[in-house]
Amino acid sequence: MYILKIDGVFEGGGMRGIGIVGAINYMEVEGCEFQRVAGSSAGAVIAALISAGYSAKQIRKMLVEISFLKFMDKDKLQRFPLLGKPLGIIKEKSLYSGDYLECFMDNLLMQKGINKFKDVYENGEYKLKIIASDITNKKILVIPDDLPNYGIDPMEFTIAKAVRMSCSIPFYFKPVKLHTPTGVAYIVDGGVTCNFPLAIFDVNTTPRWPTIGFRFDITDAPVNLPQFNDSISFLLTVAQTMCKKNTSEYLNEENLVRSVVIPTYAVLPTDFNLSKETAIHLYKSGYISAKKFLANWDFQEYINKYRYN
Repeated sequence: MYILKIDGVFEGGGMRGIGIVGAINYMEVEGCEFQRVAGSSAGAVIAALISAGYSAKQIRKMLVEISFLKFMDKDKLQRFPLLGKPLGIIKEKSLYSGDYLECFMDNLLMQKGINKFKDVYENGEYKLKIIASDITNKKILVIPDDLPNYGIDPMEFTIAKAVRMSCSIPFYFKPVKLHTPTGVAYIVDGGVTCNFPLAIFDVNTTPRWPTIGFRFDITDAPVNLPQFNDSISFLLTVAQTMCKKNTSEYLNEENLVRSVVIPTYAVLPTDFNLSKETAIHLYKSGYISAKKFLANWDFQEYINKYRYN
């Protein structure tokens, strides 16, 4: 089998990420090997697992066995009867904790002997890059690249912590406090600043191998206007709208032609109660989308049209 080296960049999209796993499965079947990976939010979860050595089939097995409702964990304050939600928003700036996700990722990575970014450092570069958002300083945070700017040794930073930062949907999961020499920076979901960082591995010269993006076609999303039953519903919709806007800004022609576009069938990012049937449907959607992409992909044609000039 011919081996095709590629870099992979995965869009954030919460539960929609199951579709990306399906797409990766087909890419692996066809002999594609990921050299470097990057992602935002749910894409960061997938990127971290791929960089640790997990195959798409192994990730699929995890998805079948896990209850996604476990990710909606609450700390002591958020569990308070009746007032838990408003107190969580006021005190913790969130409905849910996010602790379970970090522990979950740490356990999975440790099973592969991976814990910190030094464990995915090879030949003078990191195989993994994770996107988060620094809302204190109002800028994108690329982990581990930007950590020295915060007085942090990138080699010693845990990957699970970075993934948690990237997945901290505003108002949904608690923001991560990054303690720096100049004060505390609040870090939230990568989708707030860059939900699809497809250019992250680009170079000014001819690339060694292609960078392939994996993103979602959300044209099938519900068009009905949301009904804001309370202020929390409103805040969550604002957060999701911000992520959507920061994806569209990166969808120029060059990026579209090197992207696997996956229909989501109206699955929402926060559908943690997703049925097994819908999850399988989304997985197959990604698999079929990757098959269509590879049938038409020509790396040399891409180089000739977009890179030589």
